[in-house]
Amino acid sequence: MRPYAIVARDFVRTGGMDRANLGLADFLARAGAPVHIVAHHASGDLVAHPNVTFHRMPKPFHRYSLGAPLLAGAGIVQALSVARRGGVVVVNGGNCIVPGINWVHYVHAAFDPRLAGAAQVHRRIALVTESLALRAAKIVVVNSHRTRRDVIERVGVPADRVHTLYLGVDAARFALVGPDERTRARKALGWSDDRARVAFVGALGDRRKGFDVLYDAWRRLCAAPSWDADLVVVGEGAELRAWRERAAREGMSARIAFLGFRRDVPAILAACDALVAPSRYEPYGLGVHEALCRGLPAIVAATAGVAERYPESLRALLLEDAESAAEVAAALERWRASTDRIRAELVAFSHSLRVRGWDDVAREFVALSEAA
Repeated sequence: MRPYAIVARDFVRTGGMDRANLGLADFLARAGAPVHIVAHHASGDLVAHPNVTFHRMPKPFHRYSLGAPLLAGAGIVQALSVARRGGVVVVNGGNCIVPGINWVHYVHAAFDPRLAGAAQVHRRIALVTESLALRAAKIVVVNSHRTRRDVIERVGVPADRVHTLYLGVDAARFALVGPDERTRARKALGWSDDRARVAFVGALGDRRKGFDVLYDAWRRLCAAPSWDADLVVVGEGAELRAWRERAAREGMSARIAFLGFRRDVPAILAACDALVAPSRYEPYGLGVHEALCRGLPAIVAATAGVAERYPESLRALLLEDAESAAEVAAALERWRASTDRIRAELVAFSHSLRVRGWDDVAREFVALSEAA
């Protein structure tokens, strides 16, 4: 196989973008291709492969924005080297401006997080580099039709150069949950009762994840004595402490558990009964995908990329207005009232997602790269 250079922030198992890049690099290395990865962090298993050369870039003060120029510069060097040998160059969005293949997992032009100060300056730089990189690419690969529309309409890339490639899953880690596994998972978390739990997985402080809307919806629900579910929040971030303090202040600590950052997300999903993701902007939503693979009903914004894969029978789980706490609360009430029926309808959909693994995604990616 031809050599590959892949420029990405991280090659790890957490996060949709990072997991996708890891899956591609791992597949290529096992297939015999020399793979040069330029990144801040990479899985030890990947780095240990004899076909992988890791060009590690520092991330000053643990800030991606400060590490971006270093990543871009090293990426250009490796891209030129691999291109001279007839190889393939893969970058993500605006992280490196080269005429290779751009695998887009997030479109800055599609969402304004309403930043201020230095953060807004970094966003403006990201908008410029994103536009230059996507327009320079031979082809652009995206994770959903929603992202494809954003790349075409908001960035101006010609439609014939943009190709949709849905993400995959590690079916072994995110298998359908059975009764015994559920019991073990709940016991490990110290849940001795049989109360329903709803999971939220995301950074607290990332406005686009919509936890503020979910919190308001949860307060509405808990005001009714009949609401018998508790919320489990998985994720850290700049606002974690503030949310914990607010929940304590408003008497919600008994109904919302903040678990912080966890590496055992598959086990937490096994212990829960549903997932809710009212994201303001979600180009795909691998966390939702993984929850569905575990057999959990996942309430998600209808604008999320993963939502376009939902069958008609599960449309009641989609939020037409993810900014509305009332709509989020209503969707949760619909789920609670029809738990058994929804779980039964999920079985076939869950299976259809699990059969598509990361190797399948990588094979399709390689086919696109060879045709470019």
